[in-house]
This record gives sequence, structure tokens and C-alpha cells, in this order.
Amino acid sequence: MHRFFAFILFLMGTNGSAQVDSHLKTFRDCTECPEMVIVPAGEFSMGAAPDEEQLEYLHHEFRNRSTPQRLVTVRSFSAGRYEVTRYQYQVFIEATGHRSDGCFVWNAGDYRMDPARNWRNPGYPQDERHPVSCVSWEDATAYVRWLSARTGKPYRLLSEAEWEYAARGGNAAPRFWGVDASQSCSYGNGADRRTLSLVAEAGSWPSIQCDDGHAHTAPVGSYRANSYGLHDMLGNVAEWTADCWNGNYQEAPADGRTWMAGDCFLRAVRGGAWDEGAASLRSAYRVGSPVVIRVYSRGFRVARQD
Repeated sequence: MHRFFAFILFLMGTNGSAQVDSHLKTFRDCTECPEMVIVPAGEFSMGAAPDEEQLEYLHHEFRNRSTPQRLVTVRSFSAGRYEVTRYQYQVFIEATGHRSDGCFVWNAGDYRMDPARNWRNPGYPQDERHPVSCVSWEDATAYVRWLSARTGKPYRLLSEAEWEYAARGGNAAPRFWGVDASQSCSYGNGADRRTLSLVAEAGSWPSIQCDDGHAHTAPVGSYRANSYGLHDMLGNVAEWTADCWNGNYQEAPADGRTWMAGDCFLRAVRGGAWDEGAASLRSAYRVGSPVVIRVYSRGFRVARQD
């Protein structure tokens, strides 16, 4: 069984004027704020297509979480062009004194809490351009509350429906570039040949047969964007969303809003990460995780309603 799957089973993760790029429809509300992309309204089929999970060799215990596939309408919103970076998170920490210590890391064949690990030191090299990791859902929501107060704008986490709509970029295939997972090294950062060769613990990890240039996280924007201009929607760090966890899409909202029914101590995590293989780097892939858990391959992206 994929080690992350086993882990989840065990746990049951100064205002400024807006600067606008007219071509990409982007803006930034302050110098240290995330750059935002305006995502157009639309309609899409949310969830895994029939036989997708079998064809992707997703472990049987984790199939059918992205079903039934259904039509969802999403109104226009803005999403972070990139995942929140270490630098952006550091500005928040320095402004608020928020504590964000202790992180689960993969060690000796299992996820283990390491109190010495945190967003400053997740256990692998990063700089301020990399996505912040080792943040819990509670940390991420504290960040968006602070960002809202700082800018006077309604920042939040993406709903699951918004996240998948944004990740797909209008493509119904398993990935926004298509079906072929071997192309992922041009579009995202997952477990690959470089990871297996440079990460001591990675010998048994599911991996993709290509080299994306990074054994751990990559600086945000290192890979091609999707058609909405969003980078790293699949891979790099897995991303917290706002939704409470439900084991499937029965009775899920069809209007793109945050799903507040279900187990709200668990929240939905999307997109896969640098330490995960092809089955996880899909637009429909989803897991649930406790809001207090920090993992060394998990971060977040922000949204704003216009």
C-alpha cells in the first residue's frame, strides 16, 4: 500500500493598489501578497471518470472517493497563481507570531512526528521561492484570515469544486495536460527518477519514469502552467481545501461552494505532492486529513472572491 494511504488510515492533512496583468488577468493586493489569477466561471464534470482509478492503479481501498462523477457549476473567482511560498508565509509568521512547529516526515518506513521539523526546516533544502510545507489546515486558515485583515479583501481557501475546476483548466482528462503520466515532469513535481536516486527513503515509493529536475519541492512556477495560468496544481506540495471530508460525492453541492457537511475535523487535500506517484498526480485525486496535522509535503493555495 502507498505509504501516504497507510498514514491517512492510521490518522482516522501595508495594503497596496492591485497590480493587474491584462493578458493573464492577474493581480496582487500587496507587495508580499500571493499573485492571483482570475478564473472564469464555468461548468465541468467533477470526479474520476469511469475506470480512471483502475487504469491508474489506484489502491482499491481508496477508490470511489471521487465518485459519482457529476456536473458542477462554478462562478468566477481568483486563485493563487502559485502555491503560497515560504517567504509569504514568513511575512505572516513575523507579523502575527503564529506558532507552526512539529511535522510528520517519512522516516524508517513510516510517517513519524518530528517536533524539530517545521516550515522553516521540513527536512530537505528549500529557499524562499519554494512552496511552504509543514502547515496544517488550521495554519492555512490562520494565514488567510490574516491576509484578509491586511488587505481588506475576502481571502480564503479554495473549495474542493473550485480546486478541481481550476486544476483541470478545462481538460476532462485525468491531468490538465492529458492522460500520459510520463509527461508530468514538464508540468509538475512528483516522485520521479531523481527522487528515487537522491532521497534515501524513496526506494519503494511509486514513481514516474522521468526526471523533473527536483528531488523534493521545486521553486513555484518551475513547470508549465495550465490553460488558466495556474502552476503546480498537480505535484510540488499537496494542497488543503476548505471542504469538510466526505468519503464520496453523494449529496455534494453542485454549485462549487464549500461543502460544510461531513467530518469537519478532517478536510480535503488535493493535488498530490513531490513524494507521490502518478496515481496521486491527477485532478480527481483526493484524501482527507485532520485539521491539526502538518506533513512535510503539504501546503496550500489561496482564493479570493471578486
